[in-house]
Amino acid sequence: MDTIGTVAARRGCVARDGWDRPVVEQQSRDAFEMSDTQPVTKEVELLLDNARLRDELEPYIDESVDGVVRMPLTVENEYLASMLAWERAPAMPIANWFNPPLQLPHPESLQDDQLQQRLNETIQQLYQAHVVLECTDHLSDRQLYTIIYRDILPCCEKKVDLPRNFLHWRCLDDDDEQTWLRYYASAVERRRWQEATGGKPPRAERPPYPRQLPT
Repeated sequence: MDTIGTVAARRGCVARDGWDRPVVEQQSRDAFEMSDTQPVTKEVELLLDNARLRDELEPYIDESVDGVVRMPLTVENEYLASMLAWERAPAMPIANWFNPPLQLPHPESLQDDQLQQRLNETIQQLYQAHVVLECTDHLSDRQLYTIIYRDILPCCEKKVDLPRNFLHWRCLDDDDEQTWLRYYASAVERRRWQEATGGKPPRAERPPYPRQLPT
């Protein structure tokens, strides 16, 4: 993340006095004072950046960001920058995140081998656009391709241009607990579900279509 800092501020850390000292001694003194004040200069830069981010966020939020749990300035500034990027990000169909827009052939127009190749290409394209697919191993290639074609690409989402920001798309209905328990839930999650619901989870099984997806 960019920080607010100037060459002048850094130069201001070097002490200047009128004493006539040998060059080597003066260079040693300057080096010591610069190294001693660099953490202070960095802290000032982070504070300035923090104030700028808070000012720029003010029009977008109803409550003061002072309510944010205190954290190290570097982490807090990253968090505030992500909030600001989210607020400013345009909302558009995921297909329009690409230039030109990503358009796929209708699933019924593709033979199995064609569909598989196009699916693999599309998964990579989505990842490059920071869209990560999750819980896909219970779906056949055609089923997954259909979800991308029908549900994901037309869906309107904010396109947040941050290197570490990803949209995680869970290819499983929220109310489909049985599939989640059967193929994806850990032993701990299955036990917690059983304790919370009093029900008996289905037997854990390996998913029928395991995939190595980019993450």
